[in-house]
Formats: sequence, structure tokens, C-alpha cells
Amino acid sequence: MPIVVAVPKEQTPGERRVALVPEVAGRLAKLGATVVIEKEMGNSAYFLDAAYPQVQVVDEVAKLYQQANVVLKVQPPTEAEIDMMKEGTIVIGFMAPHRDPTRVAKLRDKNITALAMELVPRISRAQSIDVLSSQASVAGYKAVIMAADKASVFFPMLTTAAGTIRPAKVLIIGVGVAGLQAIATARRLGAIVEAYDVRTATREQVLSLGAKFVEMDIKAEGEGGYARELTAEEKQKQQAILAKHVAAANVVITTAAVPGRPSPKIITQAMVEGMAPGSIIVDIASEGGGNCELTQPGKTIEHQGVIIHGPLNVPSQTPLHASEMYSKNLFNLLTLMIKDGQLQIDWKDEVIAGSTLTHGGEIKHAPTRTLVEGGK
Repeated sequence: MPIVVAVPKEQTPGERRVALVPEVAGRLAKLGATVVIEKEMGNSAYFLDAAYPQVQVVDEVAKLYQQANVVLKVQPPTEAEIDMMKEGTIVIGFMAPHRDPTRVAKLRDKNITALAMELVPRISRAQSIDVLSSQASVAGYKAVIMAADKASVFFPMLTTAAGTIRPAKVLIIGVGVAGLQAIATARRLGAIVEAYDVRTATREQVLSLGAKFVEMDIKAEGEGGYARELTAEEKQKQQAILAKHVAAANVVITTAAVPGRPSPKIITQAMVEGMAPGSIIVDIASEGGGNCELTQPGKTIEHQGVIIHGPLNVPSQTPLHASEMYSKNLFNLLTLMIKDGQLQIDWKDEVIAGSTLTHGGEIKHAPTRTLVEGGK
């Protein structure tokens, strides 16, 4: 089947990332794909139409969907966009199936094949497709920049005519990709950095970046590289030890999140009240409700002199590089489906099968199927 890849403008307010950058558009063309974009699709990430010489640019989004058999997106398609898709269209992007079961049901009923980038199996072979990692690295970097901007102290040690300024103490909670990037960035800015994760396997990674690991006698390695749920006793022990480190920090950055689940509450109100006035918490797990009990997603608040910042969609704040990384992830997934300039999908491929949300009028992802259809 000939390939027609279409990329519309993102409809989600505040989303500045785009699914296709000029370099990747050129690579798709070399593979034999016809690429169609909506006018000014790339503007939000500073990729103007003139930078896409090998694509067709259309004014009317309905015409774009009429031509397409593959649609690339960042945020999930709206119901209106699904209505414009032809039956059998393949749409690839974040799908957030747990947030909107109605949309998933519509994709199923329209016989749309939806590949959810957040469902890509976290295996070695799929590393170049792993958008959760690529976008988390952006979020971890940006979290430290936001913290430095809002902090009441310098990050590095400074020797001045007025005396020596001590470096800031930064605590990173959650040592996934975002946490590791946050550690590296805070260290580059000259801060003294500590980090904590319930997965003890991260200790070596923390030390390799020049930070100190907060030691606890709790092991919580789970499946897929994520942590398991802590028992009540473990949570109590965790909070007692963490409280001392939180109180000593000028800046706390929390990154502990699992896609599709609420973020674990790690920082209590009592911990916040134990922090010095002028301290700051940047909670980039706020998409899932936040790691701090007081986080208000999308808002910056102050509680007893402590600033609590709960940003949403952090990667979108660095749209150019975040889009480049995301677009390459999409391209690497698409290359598994293209052979000799034709669309040829091997549904037995574990990466493709594991990423599939809907196909052939069915919801393929079991947890989502249970959410939408119940016990069917």
C-alpha cells in the first residue's frame, strides 16, 4: 500500500511540540512516502512551512485527512479529528487512553488503528522509539531551569567581594530518565545534589553523576523499570528519612510518575512545613496529581513561605528540541512498517503489537479494553 503521511496542527491548548520536523519529513520522502502537512503546522516549534520543501502543504484540514493513511500527532486526536479520518487510517501519537475512554471507543468503532507511543515496550530493541524517555529528558532538564529561575538562592558557590555564597542544596526525588537529567543539570549549575529512588538499582547511576544517594533499607523494584507500590510500613519509614533531607534542601524536584496511574504522594504537608522559607518544590509529576500533597497541577502556590510549582506538559516548554526528539521516535517506529516504499505491517512484531491501542474494530490493549468495555 502506498504511504501518505499527514500531519495536522495540534489542537490541545498550550501544546507547542509538533510531530514532524523538516529533517524527518525528508527522510520519510526518501523512503517513498508522500507527506502532507496542514499550513503552519510547525510554527509553534519554529519550523516554518518553507523549511518543508518535500511536502504538500494544505489549507483545509479535512482535505489532509481525506488523503492520509497514516496520521502523526503529539496529543491524542480529538473526536472531531477522528470523524475526519478515513476508516482504516493509522494514527500514531500519545493516546492517553486512561483519560478519555469515549475517544478510545470512537477509534475502535471507526476502525482506526491507533498506535500509542506511551505503550511502546521498554525493551532494548525499542530504545530509539521510546518517547517516554526522550521527553522525560527534556522535562528533567527544564525542571532544574525552572527551579533556578524561581529559587531565592544561587545554585553555584560564588566568591564575591561581599563574601562567599554557599551552593544551593538540591534534592531530586525519582531517578528515572527525568531525574537523571535533573541531577546532571543541577550539577552543571554548581549545586550540591542528593537524589532518592525506591529502586536501589539507581544508586550507581546517581553516584556516577556526582550526586549523593539517599540511603534507605527499602527495595521496591517493579516491572517495566518502574517501582512497585510501597506498603504502609515502608511509606512511613520512607517519609521519616526523607523529611530530614527535604528540610535541608533549598530546592526539591520530584519526578516520580508512572503513565496511566496517579503519581505517588511522597512529600507530605508536614515535610513542606519543615522546609525553610524561600525553598522551592518543582513537581513535574503534577500531570498525575503530583508527588507533593499540596501540589496544584498547573499552578504555582506558596505555603508557609515555600513555593510549590506544578507545571504541566513540561517538554512543550522546549518545543524545538523536544519536537526533534519526538519526531525521530515516530520515524523509527514507522520504519518498522515500511518496506520497499510500501506500507507493510507485521502485526507479530512485538514493538508494533505492544504499541497498538486499537485495530480492526477492537481495543487491543487489555487494561484499556477493561476500562472501556468492562469485563467483556
